[in-house]
Amino acid sequence: MCAGRPYRGGVPPRLRAALGDITAEATDAVVNAANAGLARGAGVCGAIFAAAGPGLAEACSAIGGCPTGGAVVTPGFALPARFIVHAVGPVWSGGEQDEPELLASAYRRSLEVAAEAGAQSIAFPAISTGIYRYPLVEATEVAVRTCRHDAPPGIQLIRFVCFDDATLAAYERELSG
Repeated sequence: MCAGRPYRGGVPPRLRAALGDITAEATDAVVNAANAGLARGAGVCGAIFAAAGPGLAEACSAIGGCPTGGAVVTPGFALPARFIVHAVGPVWSGGEQDEPELLASAYRRSLEVAAEAGAQSIAFPAISTGIYRYPLVEATEVAVRTCRHDAPPGIQLIRFVCFDDATLAAYERELSG
């Protein structure tokens, strides 16, 4: 825990980082790095839509959208996870458009909607670090700090599923600090 900001729940969740494929995670929930329209995209979003099957597009269409910094939940469809949390992170604009606050909000809301759905474990990608160009080190700091301090009671395990070695190294550094 960081001094001055203790965990707000009872027992803090375990935070882990691993190299892997988020679509294969057997956690209760996996997080999709979504766009505001909840439409199929590229990268993590495209992989989740492909693996989940056609029901996901229908569910997202029925929801209609989600603001930047927000998150919504759908069933997991064909994924091993019971739920997919669609988190909309910010596009990096040099840090002058409230990007850190919006990214923290996307992680926080993801944890909240997952807990409300009954999830006890959740797997996150590195939200906003792909086509949204959020710098990896800064995004990792926001992700770990937010998950470490703002996970609601009931969330027992948070996995950061990293696509490549550089992302894994950034998460391992942050988690050990």
